[in-house]
Amino acid sequence: MTSSAKVIKRKNNLEKKTNDDKGTNNLRYGPLPKISGQRIWSRGIIILGVLIYVWYTSKDGKEISLAKQKDIVVTRGQAVDCDPEYINEIKQFPGCVPAKCGRYVSDKLVTFNEAETLLNLAKKGISLGGSSGGASILDLHSGALSYGEKFVNIYTLENTEQLITAADLMIYKMVKNKIQHAIAENFGINSDSLYLAHPTFFSKLSNLEPQTPHDEYWHVHVDKETYESFHYTSLLYLTDFNIDFKGGRFVFVDDPDKPNKNTTVDPRKGRVLMFTSGAENPHFVERVSSGVRYAITVSFTCDASKSISDPTTK
Repeated sequence: MTSSAKVIKRKNNLEKKTNDDKGTNNLRYGPLPKISGQRIWSRGIIILGVLIYVWYTSKDGKEISLAKQKDIVVTRGQAVDCDPEYINEIKQFPGCVPAKCGRYVSDKLVTFNEAETLLNLAKKGISLGGSSGGASILDLHSGALSYGEKFVNIYTLENTEQLITAADLMIYKMVKNKIQHAIAENFGINSDSLYLAHPTFFSKLSNLEPQTPHDEYWHVHVDKETYESFHYTSLLYLTDFNIDFKGGRFVFVDDPDKPNKNTTVDPRKGRVLMFTSGAENPHFVERVSSGVRYAITVSFTCDASKSISDPTTK
């Protein structure tokens, strides 16, 4: 055998030994697992089932949202059965009986500039007083202003004339008229049958500890029971939920035993919420946990004898 033939033979033997060693190593760690297509499919079904279960159970305890802060709503409504006492009482006022009871939201009634003007008006007026607790109000009609743990008449304080101008009150009246017509349109009534009612007021809510019962704004109530003259209630929000403040959502309690049946409205600057004031719409405002929430409550009655006039500079 020539020397070149010996080299080739030695190389072949070395390659054979290397291949044998690889086989031994593969067997040492066992054969590679083989997963059938059926097993992959069954595992996929299980994972999908788990995901669906998590999605459904994660919804438990969460309310129905009529309008979130990020939404821009032209008009969105939710009908509810009218309370019999509310309907029986309102029937004495022709043209004021709703085609259906419920609640509506719109982000297109009030402009940003109008909301900004009213926000500045609220801040200027409340700056002359303010509650020592978490809820301050300013009623431009009666002049009532929170002041520590009591109320004073803002029109008896100095500098009121400089803070509350005729131009501010003109915007106030324009916005009130827009809301009045929107309520009439959404509930199918005659706008001329609606009259501004007491109290109509600005509110400033914060996380300060309550000092008087007036500061505890988070209790469930019915507007018609709290204020007998109310037939339709509206709120115009002047600051934004989760931006200017935390908490402070408006919550309709549709089933006291099932919180996940509640309907919520996130405050959004310029957003108007309108609803019938009877027992079909029990509600509360969540306690503000941080920041400051500004809004204005604009209430309407069908009883002309309970009407109030638009505010004027004193």
